[in-house]
Amino acid sequence: MSGMMIGNNSYLSPYAGSYGSTSAGYDTGTRTSAASETGKPVQNPGESTKVRPGRKSSPAECETCKNRKYQDGSDEMVSFKSAAHISPEASTSRVRAHEQEHVNNAYTKAAQKGGKVLAANVTLKRAICPECGTSYVAGGTTATRIQYPNESNPYVKNKKSLDAASVKGNYLDLAV
Repeated sequence: MSGMMIGNNSYLSPYAGSYGSTSAGYDTGTRTSAASETGKPVQNPGESTKVRPGRKSSPAECETCKNRKYQDGSDEMVSFKSAAHISPEASTSRVRAHEQEHVNNAYTKAAQKGGKVLAANVTLKRAICPECGTSYVAGGTTATRIQYPNESNPYVKNKKSLDAASVKGNYLDLAV
């Protein structure tokens, strides 16, 4: 099973280190110092400055969304080996692309060793920011099943001989 871990601040501690996946981040390092309607500095330009009911801040002022970083926790050579920021809007496509890297690696590994990929399942995890209420993809996991031929295994040899014995005579027509 492959996947990515998400490193978060204290607002997202239930998710810290549990899952997540992505590739290169969109953080350009540019932030405006303009103030929103509430007088707080704008952390996420282009986002709404309206505070939703029951939330601490607006999406434009959300410190949690600004500091959210994604990091891969697998031992494969894929993107996001070091933590990187992804905006909530881009999280779906970036996480999906990262998890596709794990699927591609499974097919490459199977081809190199004469195996066959039986299944490759990608699961994306969604979450809601507790500070501003923005929905985003919190990470993902990839599960793959690869079957490799093993002719030297005595159990495989025995199974093949039993299969052969059960098939003999199945298509014999004694009426002729």
